[in-house]
Amino acid sequence: MKRHILLLFIFCGLICSLKAQDPVFSQYYAAPLQMNPAFAGNTFAPRIALNYRNQWPGLGSPFVTYAVSYEQLFEPLNSGIGLSVLSDDAGNGIYQNTNFGLSYAYRLNISDDFFAKFGTEVGGTQSNLNWDKLFFADQIDRVSGATSTGGVPNLSNENRPDDLSKIYLDIGAGFLFYSPKFYGGISAKHLNTPNESFINFNENLENGLPIRWSLHGGMQISIQEGNRLQWPVFVAPSLIMVKQGDFGQINAGAYVGFGMFFAGAWYRHAFSNSDAAILSAGTQMGIFKFGYSIDLTVSDLAMSGTGGSHEVSLIINFENSESVKKRRRTARHNDCFRLFR
Repeated sequence: MKRHILLLFIFCGLICSLKAQDPVFSQYYAAPLQMNPAFAGNTFAPRIALNYRNQWPGLGSPFVTYAVSYEQLFEPLNSGIGLSVLSDDAGNGIYQNTNFGLSYAYRLNISDDFFAKFGTEVGGTQSNLNWDKLFFADQIDRVSGATSTGGVPNLSNENRPDDLSKIYLDIGAGFLFYSPKFYGGISAKHLNTPNESFINFNENLENGLPIRWSLHGGMQISIQEGNRLQWPVFVAPSLIMVKQGDFGQINAGAYVGFGMFFAGAWYRHAFSNSDAAILSAGTQMGIFKFGYSIDLTVSDLAMSGTGGSHEVSLIINFENSESVKKRRRTARHNDCFRLFR
């Protein structure tokens, strides 16, 4: 019971605070548009991605996130577009966000082996708060907890907001450069710092949703080129830094692809403490790519029995279909984004 009450206080603090954070997928390679809009259109044919994240299921699945995206390259225009929808549920329906985004990326050919992409994202977010599921400090009884002995919630003196649903505009941008062997980029989400708070203590102090900065880069090291007798093998080390308000994290690790299989390992460190070890694995067959990952909590929170975090992803890349391959026998990607495909 203490565990659940603690979580409810956390949710209330996030809702009332000006420093909420975005959900971030550990399988960043399966949800590139969530990291940088400049990734839009990295495949010749359409690419569809579905993502699911369940964080800390041992505490009752308090944070569950779903995402779906579509992207495609328009090669004659050197442009890529992307559509994405993300739904985040905190506290089993207490606080819900649904974000719709439209991304556009323009590709600039600097040389035969070096490219730059500039991306923008425009979207909207709807936030909903279920006030009736919240519990406050003045409701907690030492004996019965937040409810009476008969199961009826204790009364609270907290004032209910007039509006429990908000819709706001959200704008982001990103830059990406790459070659056949390495890539790097930077992105900024919530450039307009929209006001997502349901409770404004002082409008003059309202700063809005903090900008989420992301700095990311990686390499692609080919170990073995594929042919009829051998599987292609490559290693893709990466480094990701994310900063939003007072929150920040660094992810470092590597993705390994070997034929139809792939695996990866990363270590995530929050700016103030160690966070989690991330392990992932999956398979790729034709147009389908399926992945699973688990975050093994290594911080003090592990003592609470969080159950880690689990992610499942499914990518449908029509570029790998036989019909597209026949039409594009001479086409090749002059980049190091194989892990994203």
